[in-house]
Amino acid sequence: MFTILPVKNGLDNVSGFFCQGVSAGFKPNGKEDVAFIRTDKPCDISAVFTTNVFQAAPIKHYLRYPKGFQTNFILMNAKNANAMTGAEGIKDIETIFENLKIKFPHIENPIMSSTGVIGCRLNVEKLSLAFDKFDFLAKNSHSTASAIMTTDSFKKEICLKVELENGEFFHIAAICKGAGMINPAMATMLCFILTDADIPKVDMDTLLPKAVELSFNAVSVDGDTSTNDTVFLMSNQQSGNYDKEAFREALNLITKELSLMLVKDGEGATKLVAFEVSGAKSIHEAQVAAKALSNSLLVKTALFGEDPNWGRIASTIGASGVTCNEETLVIHYDNVLIYSNTHRSLDAETEKKAAAVMKKDSFKIHCELGVGAFSFTAYGCDLGHEYVKINADYRT
Repeated sequence: MFTILPVKNGLDNVSGFFCQGVSAGFKPNGKEDVAFIRTDKPCDISAVFTTNVFQAAPIKHYLRYPKGFQTNFILMNAKNANAMTGAEGIKDIETIFENLKIKFPHIENPIMSSTGVIGCRLNVEKLSLAFDKFDFLAKNSHSTASAIMTTDSFKKEICLKVELENGEFFHIAAICKGAGMINPAMATMLCFILTDADIPKVDMDTLLPKAVELSFNAVSVDGDTSTNDTVFLMSNQQSGNYDKEAFREALNLITKELSLMLVKDGEGATKLVAFEVSGAKSIHEAQVAAKALSNSLLVKTALFGEDPNWGRIASTIGASGVTCNEETLVIHYDNVLIYSNTHRSLDAETEKKAAAVMKKDSFKIHCELGVGAFSFTAYGCDLGHEYVKINADYRT
């Protein structure tokens, strides 16, 4: 048995880790835009990256390290993705770490993670000057979470204390950023998960991708996959305590909660919607149909307009390529039956009830395909005027 409890102050709770965000002048008004996470000893690290072919320079730099390497330092920056910058983008990272080593000579196999505009090289000199502001003994999860924000409207950080039956415990905590360009196919989102659990590297490598599949890979804001999408899991084993099932549940809880924060913070979003597809022929087909619904622009705009148009739901499923039949399809908005083989007309009473559901901040659209026994739930949001405004002016 074990108990999982939420605790405040995010990353600060994890033994042996230090973090801080500072301003290098990339964001206006002195806001944090460069940050670090470090530990006293080299740590195991697992990662899941974007499947976008044009992976950014920080990912390419990471992949140059040998398999199973350890690290004690992650450097993060906002406002510049360092993506599509060629070999020079990787050289810039190497120069930055050479400069960092002057201030912090103990770095081993440092990692960089970036977010922001694609296609521009980093301002190496300006970024390096921020190192003078680093307090390498700081524990400041809030400033670290703020530093990686771009169009985010709020910080995304979480920590869980896992208490085992024998009284021992460990922590797992994370920060995340993302509000737009969200359709993680991993593997614009970044996630950094820290733990002091004494977890074997093999468990990190197996549990992280599974957690991602059920969380970050199940959400969509706008259907776009960034060049920089990254989820890191970093462990220093400092607590000496571990239970695989407890860790699995805590990791799944953290990634699920953070992924829902991404959707809630979707640029201009006003609604969080769960798209549950059940009765599918296979788990793959359930995922395809659910993700098609969460990505559909027609569905998203209907959500924004609070229009209970089940035709957009049905047509999206039919176009997704999964096995389906209009005679076995059943659609509910929460508990309101809106379509079935014997209930095809959207009468005034049904439309009124469905419209009331759609006015809520959060609800579920459940689609029973009736052709199998598999199910999957994806999460999405509405898409409205504010999204267009934010992304039309993104570089300004």
